[in-house]
Amino acid sequence: MRGNSFLRICALIGVASVAACGNTATTQPAQSSGPTSAPQAAPTITSEPFGQVNGTPVSRYTLANGGLRVRILDYGGIIQSLEAPDRRGHADNVVLGFPTLDGYLASNGFASKPYFGAIVGRYANRIAKGAFTIDGAAFHVPVNNNGNSLHGGTSGFDQKVWQATPQNGADTVGLRLRYLSPAGEMGYPGTLTATVTYTLDRDDRLTIDYGATTDAPTVVNLTNHTYWNLSGESGLGIYDEKLTLNADRYTPTDATQIPTGQLAEVKGTPMDFTTPTAIGARITDADPQLMNGQGYDLNWVLNRGDDTSLVPAATVEDPASGRTLTMRTTQPGIQFYSGNFLTGAYTGTSGHAYRQGAGLALETQHFPDSPNHPEFPTTTLNPGQTYHQTTVIQLGTE
Repeated sequence: MRGNSFLRICALIGVASVAACGNTATTQPAQSSGPTSAPQAAPTITSEPFGQVNGTPVSRYTLANGGLRVRILDYGGIIQSLEAPDRRGHADNVVLGFPTLDGYLASNGFASKPYFGAIVGRYANRIAKGAFTIDGAAFHVPVNNNGNSLHGGTSGFDQKVWQATPQNGADTVGLRLRYLSPAGEMGYPGTLTATVTYTLDRDDRLTIDYGATTDAPTVVNLTNHTYWNLSGESGLGIYDEKLTLNADRYTPTDATQIPTGQLAEVKGTPMDFTTPTAIGARITDADPQLMNGQGYDLNWVLNRGDDTSLVPAATVEDPASGRTLTMRTTQPGIQFYSGNFLTGAYTGTSGHAYRQGAGLALETQHFPDSPNHPEFPTTTLNPGQTYHQTTVIQLGTE
C-alpha cells in the first residue's frame, strides 16, 4: 500500500463528478407502522452491474438516505463513493476511489497498492516478516511490504467477490457480505467464514459490523480502508482538516513500521490529536515516527480501559465545507494514515490524479503485529468463538 516516496504536500483542484446509476433493481424497505412527527422517505437500496472478475459478475449497491448516498461493491466490499452534503446542502463525493472496476483490478499489481475503500483481511495491517505461531505451531503468510505481510498478503479479502444480500428494515437499509476463506489461503490456518454488514439509517449513520467464525485456531483482524476527504474527492486535500483522536497513547514502530511493543504517550509529540488539530500542522516535523511512514501511518491506542462497547474513536472537521465525520468503535485501536504514498499514479472518480494528502484513512482495528506481541489485545480466534466488531460512522455538518 505504501511504497517509498518523498513527502509532498499537494493540492487537488476540481469538481467532483459521480455518474448517476442507470437502470437499477430497487428494493424498498418496509415503512414503519408507528406514527411519526416528521414523516420522510425511508432509506433505499438499489443495485446495478459493475463488470466481471474472471467471469464472475460484480455488482454495485447504492444505499441512500436523503442527501447521503453510499455506493458499495461486492468485489472487496469496497466503498466506491459516498456523497454527503456540505453546510449549504451541496453534495460531493467525500471518499477516494476508481470510476470503474478496472481501476481496482489494475491497482492490485502495484507495490504501493492503495486499498481504496476495501475490506482488508484476513489480517489487516502488518505481521512482521509474515510469520507467527499459534499454540506452538508456526505459520508463514506472504510478505508484500518492506519484508512484512500487509493486509492479508498478496491476495487478501480486498480482491475477493463476496456473496451479497440486501438487508431491509423499517428505518434502515443494509448490505450483508459473506466470504468463505478456505484453510491455507494465503497461509492462514482454519477455514474462516467472514461477514461484513454495511447499514445506513435515517440519521446518516453508516454502521459496519464485522463477524467471523473458524474451524481451527487462526488469527483475524478486519477493517475498512476508506480514504476520506471531507472537502470533496477532487478537493484541496486533507491537511487543513482538523482531526481528533480519543487516544492518549500510540504504538511506535521500527523502520519497517512494525510495532516495538511500547505504548508511548502522545503528549508532547506530533502524534497528539487529543484536541482538534490540523492534519498538516506537524506532519513535516523531524520526528522519527513520521519519517518511518513519511507522514502519519501509525496505530493509536483508544481510550477504553477494559470496556468493549462502542467508544469515541475519531472526529474530522473540514472548515471549508463544514462537513464533519465522527467514528465510534468496539475495536481497541485506530490506524491513521495520511495518504503519504499517493504519488499521482491513480486517477479517481472525478478524473483527477491522487497525490499525497488527497485523503486520510481511519482504520479501526486491532494493533499491528498482534500475533507476535502477547501483551497486545489478542487476535486469535478459536473454534466455538465468534469474532465480532462494530464501527459506526456519522456524517454531518457544522
